Amino acid sequence: MDQDFPLIRKMRAGDEEAIDAFVRKYYPDIFRYCCRHLGNLSDAEDLTQETFARFFHSFQEYRHYGKAKNYLYVIAGNLCKNHYKEKTAELLDTVPESVEDPGPGLDRRLDLESALEKLPMELRNVLILHYFQDLKLREIADILQIGVPLVKYRMARAKEQLQKLLGEEEPS
Repeated sequence: MDQDFPLIRKMRAGDEEAIDAFVRKYYPDIFRYCCRHLGNLSDAEDLTQETFARFFHSFQEYRHYGKAKNYLYVIAGNLCKNHYKEKTAELLDTVPESVEDPGPGLDRRLDLESALEKLPMELRNVLILHYFQDLKLREIADILQIGVPLVKYRMARAKEQLQKLLGEEEPS
């Protein structure tokens, strides 16, 4: 039997301690996931709280199939995507048209965080879920609602691009 099933039943009955236990159980994982996507602790905390708020807002419609954590990752992932789109739109609105791209001439080494930020969201997602959240490929496929072969493909592409990004900045 699924570990969360008794907890979910108690939560449905309005047990406040069960709700607290559920949040305490999954908050650290969801927070780390949001941190990896956003790189900003304050925004990550806000989106983590929003993830749980949305989960509980639609809790009566929630059907438990033993994947509460995966459902939270889906909510958090969607919130991170929306946040990223909003921030990108804000940045585009504030950048003057005359600014030129400095290109690869910057003489600094990319660290892992900045390299991750440069990856497309779908590639970054699989890396974060696998390496930072310790999820298996099947779990990642369930969260992202894609097939395992696509997860493997994205993982390979993400590693390739990440290696290229990190390799470009290393001295020859």
